[in-house]
Amino acid sequence: MEALLNSSPTLRLRPPLPPSSKPSLSVSTFTPPSTNTRSNPAFPRKSSQFKPKPCLRVCASSSSRSATETAVESSTVPSQMKAWVYDEYGGVDVLKLSSNVTVPDVNDDQVLVKVIAAALNPVDCKRRIGKFQATDSPLPTVPGYDVAGVVVKVGNQVKGLKVGDEVYGDVSEKALDGPKQSGSLAEYTAVEEKLLALKPKNLDFLQAASLPLAIETAYEGLERAGFSEGKSIIVLNGSGGVGSLTIQLAKQVFGASKVAATSSTHNIELLKSLGADLAIDYTKENIEELPDKYDVVFDAVGLGEKAGKVVKEGGIMVVLTGAVTPPGFRFVVTSTGSTLEKLSPYLENGKVKPVIDPNGPFPFDKVKEAFAYLETNRATGKVVVYPVSEEYILEKMAK
Repeated sequence: MEALLNSSPTLRLRPPLPPSSKPSLSVSTFTPPSTNTRSNPAFPRKSSQFKPKPCLRVCASSSSRSATETAVESSTVPSQMKAWVYDEYGGVDVLKLSSNVTVPDVNDDQVLVKVIAAALNPVDCKRRIGKFQATDSPLPTVPGYDVAGVVVKVGNQVKGLKVGDEVYGDVSEKALDGPKQSGSLAEYTAVEEKLLALKPKNLDFLQAASLPLAIETAYEGLERAGFSEGKSIIVLNGSGGVGSLTIQLAKQVFGASKVAATSSTHNIELLKSLGADLAIDYTKENIEELPDKYDVVFDAVGLGEKAGKVVKEGGIMVVLTGAVTPPGFRFVVTSTGSTLEKLSPYLENGKVKPVIDPNGPFPFDKVKEAFAYLETNRATGKVVVYPVSEEYILEKMAK
């Protein structure tokens, strides 16, 4: 994982092969658990169909922009698409891969994105099992919040994006309040322009898709907590999707004086590589017995009262899940492309880096397996689905 963080590419494709051969894409070998996941051994790292070699990176650059636009503009948007759908609430088994889902219409303030990669979030799972039915959009649902892809159509009021732009973002402004009925686990998704940003040039689609909801949650949580230069913070579950980015933002963007973070034993070195000054193994130390206190406790686990015991007098606690006890508060992120734009310089200079679970990426036809893995609560960083639209990648390789 440390090697992953120290290099920009997360997944590489072979260079164009002779006409007699076909390009091969990396796939996951994860097998969903057949028994209670709490009793299962750790999942093995994925293996690839080929060994990485120098190759074409799937990302934007000044030299590839014209090729990108040509590839997209020469394609016709179909009326139907492949998408993962569920028409009832429940476990992973309610998910069905359909090949005749209607491509969503584009409103005046929206763009149609050809999805290249998507990422999974715990909120996807909670939504699917019906945790917030009262505020959910109507069934059937195409799930998915995080997206990275290419603009193929723009609404009449769209000013800042054009066909061919490589973008990323969270497709739903509010995760719990009326989220998109047609999300990112599909070949196409319609998204408001204000929710998207141009993909950082040094990131590929896989890396970009891993970021939006998690990095926006981390940033808004730190802002709401009044975090600023010189303050200290402890991040509970620092190896998770939100936690791994909170560590980096606190250190690189907000100027923290001290960053502590917790994880299990095998992720301690990851925490250090992300910038944690103190990496705490929660299997060996009790959080409530730590000698130091912190200005901000960022609780991404749900430790509640235990976490509150390491807050300094006058400090505050950000709670993402579980019970909220003083001096804690809970919030639901409001996604916006402006946050991604604000953080783009830190992504482009490598000070903030995506963290992607090594068992992925999961191919599009293995979304159920990807969710089953996410729900074991053993993922490191983000679980990503890639490629969704494989033909775009092959077109770009051919250019």
